[in-house]
Amino acid sequence: MRCPDVPPLWQVRLSLPAPGPPYRRWRDTADGFASTTRCGTEVLGRHAVRPRRPAASTHRSLRVRKEGDPMVSQSHAGEPVLRRLEFGLNEWLVDEQYKRYLEDPGSVDQTWRDFFAVPASAIGRQARHGTTPAQDGAGDAALKAVRVAALIDAYRVRGHLVADTDPLAAEPAVAHSELDITAFGLGDEDLDREFVVDGFAGRDSMTLRQVVDALRDAYCRTVGAEYMHIRAFEERRWIQQRVESPQPRPDRAEQLQILYRLGAAEAFETFLQTKYVGQKRYSLEGGESAIVLLDALLFRSIRAGVGEAVIGMAHRGRLNVLANIVGKSYAEIFHEFEDAVDIRSVQGSGDVKYHLGAEGTYRALDGSAIAVSVVANPSHLEIVGPVAQGVVRAKQDLAAGGGEAHSVLPVVVHGDAAFAGQGVVSETLNMSQLPGYRTGGTVHMVINNQVGFTTAPASGRSSTYATDVARTVEAPVLHVNGDDPEAVVRAARLAFDYRQEFHKDVVIDLVCYRRNGHSEVDDPFITLPTMYDRIDARPSVRKLYAEALVRRGDIGERQVEGALRDYQAHLEEAFVETHAPSAPGTPQPVGPVAVDDPADGAAPRAATAIAEETARRVIASQTGVPQGFTVHPRVLPQLQRRTAMLDAGTIDWATAETLALGSLLLDGVPVRLSGQDSRRGTFGQRHAVLTDRRTGAEHTPLSSLDARAAAFTPYDSMLSELAALAFEYGYSVTRPEALVLWEAQFGDFANGAQTVMDEYISSSEQKWGQRAGVTLLLPHGLEGQGPDHSSARIERFLQLCARENMTVAMPSLPGNYFHLLRQQAFDGHKRPLVVFTPKSMLRLKAATSGLSEFTTGAFRPVIPDGTTDTAGIKRVLVCSGKVFYDLDAHRRNAGLTDTAIVRLERLYPFPDEELGAELARFPVDAEVRWVQEEPENQGAWSFVAPHLHRGIGCVSRPQAPAPAVGSARRHAGEQKDLVESAFR
Repeated sequence: MRCPDVPPLWQVRLSLPAPGPPYRRWRDTADGFASTTRCGTEVLGRHAVRPRRPAASTHRSLRVRKEGDPMVSQSHAGEPVLRRLEFGLNEWLVDEQYKRYLEDPGSVDQTWRDFFAVPASAIGRQARHGTTPAQDGAGDAALKAVRVAALIDAYRVRGHLVADTDPLAAEPAVAHSELDITAFGLGDEDLDREFVVDGFAGRDSMTLRQVVDALRDAYCRTVGAEYMHIRAFEERRWIQQRVESPQPRPDRAEQLQILYRLGAAEAFETFLQTKYVGQKRYSLEGGESAIVLLDALLFRSIRAGVGEAVIGMAHRGRLNVLANIVGKSYAEIFHEFEDAVDIRSVQGSGDVKYHLGAEGTYRALDGSAIAVSVVANPSHLEIVGPVAQGVVRAKQDLAAGGGEAHSVLPVVVHGDAAFAGQGVVSETLNMSQLPGYRTGGTVHMVINNQVGFTTAPASGRSSTYATDVARTVEAPVLHVNGDDPEAVVRAARLAFDYRQEFHKDVVIDLVCYRRNGHSEVDDPFITLPTMYDRIDARPSVRKLYAEALVRRGDIGERQVEGALRDYQAHLEEAFVETHAPSAPGTPQPVGPVAVDDPADGAAPRAATAIAEETARRVIASQTGVPQGFTVHPRVLPQLQRRTAMLDAGTIDWATAETLALGSLLLDGVPVRLSGQDSRRGTFGQRHAVLTDRRTGAEHTPLSSLDARAAAFTPYDSMLSELAALAFEYGYSVTRPEALVLWEAQFGDFANGAQTVMDEYISSSEQKWGQRAGVTLLLPHGLEGQGPDHSSARIERFLQLCARENMTVAMPSLPGNYFHLLRQQAFDGHKRPLVVFTPKSMLRLKAATSGLSEFTTGAFRPVIPDGTTDTAGIKRVLVCSGKVFYDLDAHRRNAGLTDTAIVRLERLYPFPDEELGAELARFPVDAEVRWVQEEPENQGAWSFVAPHLHRGIGCVSRPQAPAPAVGSARRHAGEQKDLVESAFR
């Protein structure tokens, strides 16, 4: 019976079942921080001498397949290649291949030939005694070499499960049976036997004892590397070469830098606890190695020529990072604890101190520096992740001049419970390789306190690790013991180098603990008594590391304590300076927070009309495709009609938008457009990017306007609102000169991003002094499509409006929409713009504008009724959006002349003056009614009513919990009744 062809030997991979309980035991040695971990063998010193037997009936699966191919079973006389065999080895496979090799070496794959032709000294003792391969079990020698290769592979896959990464781990525990050498058919007699290892640990051959020792050093100490889920072979090999290479001890300068950063982190927290007893600060105590990690990342960044770093993080440890990484002065932080905050500061003053952002400079101990900033963040924890990505992408776009650049490093600091529990993490990870959102790889640092607020991991996640969601994007994960700061530095360097090499995300799981409760006023012993007994008994990481350095003779005890005293004295000086009444530049206590008058310092409003020549130039770009480019036959007529519209004076919504964006590009304003299906447009109206019908090549008409025009970057986003909108918000904050547009597929889908609207878009200026010009395009209109494709929830946005924090508009004419977009781009006081855009109106013949509306005028917040003889007006209907056309059609069809219809195009800031002037044209006794399609408890009614001081009624659908009915027929009946009742 002949064995079928098989893949090369290096493609044989083990698939192992779920892990058993790992064994971890801490040991402080003369060589520094190390762990003595039972990885399948008894341990004496550094050598495995007593193999341990696996549990009975332990089975493994062996997968034989080509790299990257799906799992497909191959048959061999009815026996599948994918089999469950004792010890996890297809022994028959090796045996059959070896027999074929002896009969005819050319009948097996070259990899098998190379393997079976290894030197006799490496094959084993049978060859050394002069026996031939066919004699005395030489095939067994080859088989054991395969088993050693499988052992190495198993450590790469499972070694992180037994790594000593938990500083609070209790002992004793048991070894992982799947990493026991006996599980691979190896025993005592093989420990001093030499095997070919194909470059493992930089060696061609090693004894089994050396192999196990090197595997334990690489995978079972205080860094657990999890990377074998990555499909790209070159990435796995790159990580293997670095993880499996001997790790040199840091030199004295590096040790002093680590010790200094640990001392600074610890002293800062201790000082605040002493001076501001009982105040919340969400301290870093127990996780001080986070400062060491950030220090190592930024120092590495400087050496690599990275120009800037942007940090997104929640409140845990934020003050410590601001002080010891960003360089925010201690005096300023102390002032915030005293509630003596200057509202003119760049961080704003409308939020608590541990939510504020800052910009500064990280300075290494050798004097080198890099610009670094921390993005402002509310208590919604992980929402800052996509915001930070948007900030970074904007900075990179500026640096690259429209191309891609990786000169800005994004670092996102997470909590373990939030990383596993909040869906925005997965959304943000999914962005990492998308064209419109990638930032060249993010270094994610999880400060793993091993607990949420009070929730233990068993109740907070279903996964083994808090970081398992990162496996979805094949990000490598480095689990590192927070009490081994030298290992933390190694992990930081490996993570940064991986990001630089492959421009992909990487995760560092900093396993530590939280010395206090969720905040300093919380008692953690109530819910976690045993855990906090261990924490209370544990010295700080600074103390542990200092003792190790002294014991090894690397540094003197007097020098260690002297450095800490100097740092504490520096803090005390800053504290005293803070309380000095005559301290120069000391911010004074202030009253309630107030936002500056939007008119203060605002640039004069630019003219939004354009020349006819500009309009024709923009429209000409729509059909000027490259030679040989085949536009889809259903799209080409739409583009050709845009030229005819200029002459006919019937410019529709999509053409008006094209005119706005194209003219802005010619004016030097960059435009970024993103959203679900936004390049084509949800309703097939935009066609910002054309696709060749035959080749699939893409062409962006507005990008070919002029070589000197600004960049136009339209992107289709992933199917997300939360992370996608947060990204665009961050982008708009960083690039105020650009028009940044985010479009929802349907307006009501935007409620998936409600956190962004509440925490950033509506309130960031008041909380953080942060101005954003992001524009939201939300398709809105009740047209019989059911509850979920009708309302963009106008009422929710209007409830968030105050102090001119944003603009909310529902234009009814394409020309007015054109001026609104251009006004947003030129507005000197940047604020978010929310536009309720049409659906059916996109192709409504009545909803068109003439060319003169674009070449003259400006945005009109109120469009008056065209009636000149107002004496006979008995009724004035005020409305917004699509319902105007229904009302106007009924008025014309019924021949009514006693009713005026006024359009309210801007809902906020409410145009009191303009609307008041229009209403004043009509008789005092004329009845004023607000008309809306939405139910009475929704829409704009409750917001506009107080602004209409005359007696006013509301015509709407009855109050309802859902925005619309599900039946198109019922909707049509309701709409007919609503329109008719407006005229009764």
